[in-house]
Amino acid sequence: MSLTILIIDDEPHLPHQLARFLKKQSYEVYTSPDGETGLLELQKNSIDLVLLDVRLPQMSGLDVLGEIRKSDGALPVIMLTAYGDVQTAVAAMKMGALDYLIKGFDLEELLLSVQRGLETSAMHRELRQLRRERSDNYHFSFIVGHSERMREVFDMVARVAQSDTASVLLTGESGTGKEVVARAIHDQSQRSSGPFHPLNCAAIASNLLESELFGYEQYAFTDAKKQKRGLLELADSGTLFLDEIGEMPVEMQAKLLRVLETRAFYRLGGNKEVKINVRILAATNRNLEEAMKEGVFRADLFYRLAVLRIDLPPLRERPDDILLFASRFIDDFNRSLGRNVRQIAPEARRLLLAYHWPGNVRELKNVIERAMILSSSDELLPAHLPGEIAGRIDASNTGQRDPWEQWLDLRPSGQVSLEDVVGRVEQYFVRWALATTRHNRARAAELLGFAKVDQLRYLQRKYGIEG
Repeated sequence: MSLTILIIDDEPHLPHQLARFLKKQSYEVYTSPDGETGLLELQKNSIDLVLLDVRLPQMSGLDVLGEIRKSDGALPVIMLTAYGDVQTAVAAMKMGALDYLIKGFDLEELLLSVQRGLETSAMHRELRQLRRERSDNYHFSFIVGHSERMREVFDMVARVAQSDTASVLLTGESGTGKEVVARAIHDQSQRSSGPFHPLNCAAIASNLLESELFGYEQYAFTDAKKQKRGLLELADSGTLFLDEIGEMPVEMQAKLLRVLETRAFYRLGGNKEVKINVRILAATNRNLEEAMKEGVFRADLFYRLAVLRIDLPPLRERPDDILLFASRFIDDFNRSLGRNVRQIAPEARRLLLAYHWPGNVRELKNVIERAMILSSSDELLPAHLPGEIAGRIDASNTGQRDPWEQWLDLRPSGQVSLEDVVGRVEQYFVRWALATTRHNRARAAELLGFAKVDQLRYLQRKYGIEG
């Protein structure tokens, strides 16, 4: 499905010029000459990004932006402005616009801004789809679990979601689904129409973490070409999820504590206080009580974050959920890989249940994806599972067999051409990569580990694969 852009601009030629250019980039484009018809288009169609002129007849661009934010706090909006309207465009960014472009901009500059906006739009579109699909009693069916431990988590999430401002600390081993639970809390809260911004504190260098959170003013440092709003500001009226909070440097912990206490902060290089209304959710796989004793985590921040606390059990402690998760992942990968896997063979199910899952739900998801790539039928077999799991197949029986030997049992009888086997494997993975990336060649090549797209194009020509 193509991503959809709406251009709201009353100039006679510019919207059609932009529409032609964006359509060549494989986007679906709608145009509207004024704010009223633009808002109607937003009601009729699923729009992923809006290009909005500051000066419009009747309703101004700021008025239109205000109406958009009432119904959708996350839809990316890029303002189009004449040079003399820059101050108005900056005001629009304070209202939640993603960016602004001064008319006369280069089309490549437009494309870069659009692509940046659509990256965030894709996540929000997926979340909106999940909201439409929920059906169970807890109203967040994308959290899976029938075990007693998970039902306790469900009950806690339902209660926590009703508390609009209290901070929440999610604890548990890596891969147990802490971000999924954080998204569920946000989605069920009164902030659900606002943005949800995740930040992995361990994935960002400590010297960049402050600017990522607080943003900066123009010329605050050498590379600060223009003002940047940080995630605290971008998450205003919504939720900020700080994953791996235990890895945050101590000096940053003090600054975060002040934000939690005052609901205000200063951008780097700024002297104007920014007020925010943000709920902070945090997660860690570390023992923060031990970290406090070691002096690497502040006790006052811990008690601020852990007003409400949810501990997620590891997968090995809830074996009743393993096959439930596996079934859910099979459904997901059937859609994304274009497959029709219907079941897991009984022996493969036994192996999944016997495994200890050190990587928890994330590891199970990877195992199911791998098995579905290797499988050529509608059933997942022990031979499709990794060695650390499939190696158990005969441990309690007549001795172990190499999992690759089990896989070779599936080969066709008679003479086998190695060249034909390699060709079939290449074709399968090229088709899989193209389907997974919706025929985005650059991403498909990256998925296959190719250094250049030309390698993918060569295989497409070789096997007559379109797309």
